[in-house]
Amino acid sequence: MAQSSAPSVGSVARALDLVELIVGGPENGMTLSEIAKAVGGSKSAVLATLRTLVDFGYLRIVDPGPKYLPGMMLIRLGDLASARDPLITIARPLLEELSAKSGLTIRVARNDGGYPVFIYRVDGPGFVRFHTPLGIRELPHVSSAGKAILAELTDEEIESVVKESGLISRTKNSITKVAELKKELEHIRKVGFATDDEEDAQGIFCVGATFFDHFGKCIGAISATGVKTDMTDAQVSSLGKLIIKYADRVTDEIHGRKISRRAR
Repeated sequence: MAQSSAPSVGSVARALDLVELIVGGPENGMTLSEIAKAVGGSKSAVLATLRTLVDFGYLRIVDPGPKYLPGMMLIRLGDLASARDPLITIARPLLEELSAKSGLTIRVARNDGGYPVFIYRVDGPGFVRFHTPLGIRELPHVSSAGKAILAELTDEEIESVVKESGLISRTKNSITKVAELKKELEHIRKVGFATDDEEDAQGIFCVGATFFDHFGKCIGAISATGVKTDMTDAQVSSLGKLIIKYADRVTDEIHGRKISRRAR
């Protein structure tokens, strides 16, 4: 019995690895060659798994390429999961209100061991849409939500996360040195909010702040995302205070408590 089930378990693991790779990959998809190189498998074996995932709707194919992208089944499963997530149920009306008030796209992330995992998004008004994936771990040092979460960790915890994730450069503004990151986190602790000033993607600016559970532990963050503009320090501060206000409201709604860092 164990011998017959082992290959199936292995094939499921390979399929899940491919789905995770493509969900977290480029917005325009990945070719067979790129996928095979990333997973270290033969093109024929990878192609067989990809075809199965396409047949069941977990992936889709687009041309030219052809390239593979997440399929509608993943979107449907994500919607079902979101509908059952109590945090999303509680936060949704606040996020919608914040989006309407700020005119920006609002996202909520869970704290997954120091990494932000975005689980819900409310698109801002207008024609600009940010096609950011949900449900995967994102690099914490290049996002406002991620840096806000890191600011709640100890130096030892921060170093552990950095060692695991690496300070990868996404743009010329990305933080790539531990000392620089710690200096940034100290500033975040003082002002109460974090910024992503074109650090993850060119032309994109974000502001994020954390929320807490009933133990006073940071369990996530909300962030506002928009196109980079020439904002003054006063405007950034004003937006930061607005994000903090709504993050605190999420804390209140989940019956959490925000403990002063000096008391920790």
